[in-house]
Amino acid sequence: MKAREILTKKGHRVVTISRDASIETAIHRLALERIGALVVSEDGQRLEGIISERDIIRALAEEGPAILGPGRKVAEIMTAAPYTCSPEDTVKELMDRMTRYRVRHLPVVEQGRLVGIVSIGDVVKNRLEEMELEANVLRDVVLARH
Repeated sequence: MKAREILTKKGHRVVTISRDASIETAIHRLALERIGALVVSEDGQRLEGIISERDIIRALAEEGPAILGPGRKVAEIMTAAPYTCSPEDTVKELMDRMTRYRVRHLPVVEQGRLVGIVSIGDVVKNRLEEMELEANVLRDVVLARH
């Protein structure tokens, strides 16, 4: 299976935020949407970065609660050059990239345009579905032989 197929199942919606938005706003959006990362984009098509729970925790560890103060912007703590994937990348390639770079979200970019986002949860769900299908096929083969 490829990233394109995951997006077909889950949808292409990407929750974005402006680089000029406050960090506090980003935290509220993450909680409201019940997600772990926001794509930083002014127009919803051009990827400028990503801000994840990890970015926020890292900033809190380094600077303390001052990071939540007025005037503190997403651009200050976002990952400006996030790892991405293509719609044609396989689930195995996504798993390898997420593991190698220790990231949980990969924006999906096609011809320079943001077309979706794949999370570690999406990849795990897909892999579990594949394993269930394999188990069912094997069970059917065993039952057919008896």
